Amino acid sequence: MTQLVYILQAISLVVGVTAIAGLILNYLKRDEVRGTFLEAHFAWQIKTFWYAFVGFILGWLLVIVLVGFLIWAAVGLWYIYRIVKGWLAFNDGKEP
Repeated sequence: MTQLVYILQAISLVVGVTAIAGLILNYLKRDEVRGTFLEAHFAWQIKTFWYAFVGFILGWLLVIVLVGFLIWAAVGLWYIYRIVKGWLAFNDGKEP
């Protein structure tokens, strides 16, 4: 499940709605991973979604003054970093 959410987050760079599907899966399966290293990944993925969402909304609000484009770029790079870091840690059996 954790790897699937990382895949959905990665695909969301092209098709944004897949991140929402991943978020829903995280919330639905959260109780099943309590007490395991996967719990940290679920928290990481949920935080990644919400912080990116807020960042993209902020960028959208500020796009009129052109700062929004810089915010979108920064949030996009940060989002990619979070996906890669989390996915690599998951593959190594570690917490992000």
